[in-house]
Amino acid sequence: MAGKARAVLDSLLHWMRETGFDYATDLVAALVILAAGACAIKVLSSLLRKGLNRTDGRHALAVRFIVSVIVKSAWAVLIVVVLGKLGVNVGPLIAGLGVTGFILGFAFQESLGSLASGLMIALNEPFKVGDYVAVGGYEGTVLQLDMMAVTLATPDNRRITIPNKSAWGTPIVNYSALPLRRVDLTMGVSYDTSIPFARETALAALAAVPGVLADPAPTAEVKSFDDSAITLAIRGWVANADYWRVYYAASQSLKEAFDKAGIDIPFPQMDVRLVAGNAPQNNVKGK
Repeated sequence: MAGKARAVLDSLLHWMRETGFDYATDLVAALVILAAGACAIKVLSSLLRKGLNRTDGRHALAVRFIVSVIVKSAWAVLIVVVLGKLGVNVGPLIAGLGVTGFILGFAFQESLGSLASGLMIALNEPFKVGDYVAVGGYEGTVLQLDMMAVTLATPDNRRITIPNKSAWGTPIVNYSALPLRRVDLTMGVSYDTSIPFARETALAALAAVPGVLADPAPTAEVKSFDDSAITLAIRGWVANADYWRVYYAASQSLKEAFDKAGIDIPFPQMDVRLVAGNAPQNNVKGK
């Protein structure tokens, strides 16, 4: 009796193998692995975002990139496992992906360089959207920042896209990083002018401009003794947002104050003297 039962069981197993039951079992197992893996990746992505976002919103760009890389890598591993469960020889596939990756890496090395630079920008945060910066040889307000490029809006309303490789590879000046900014102006006065009087006039004109801060106090000092004039360096501190308004207003205020005080602003002047029997002699002096 036992021998007959054994024979029936062997026949049933042989029939199941012949009819593809083993493949059906592997297919079901592969689908279960795929579903479970997809759920696990979704949970992992959510946990990563919550954990990385605990930096109070800092490094948002880097967070999105890191989560994206981890999730895509997890999907790649999951697909390889599912294919292996279905009996697919994944060895040649992995080797082929390696060769393909090498070729693509060589072909897109500039893009990969921008991607790596984008990660450095995201982690170091030298600027953010809305900042006024000088980067890659251009100045403007940051409109957009992603892993490949920085987009600026220039003061004359041009839209400039700078690859991150170029942006990170040059000095970056962020004019919006600090709350205060210094307005630097220069004015030339004639050598006949009293320097204390010129300094006093300049300081009064600068202090009268709305937006110029009393602390730190404005300064007016002799910068250089040039061919035509004594050049004064006139400086005042303003709120960052007021910089350009104050810059233009202060330039006008200084010119008007110097005119009212009778202070000459010299300019280069050439006197040509003709001397009999000699070549013309040129003499450059200030007004």
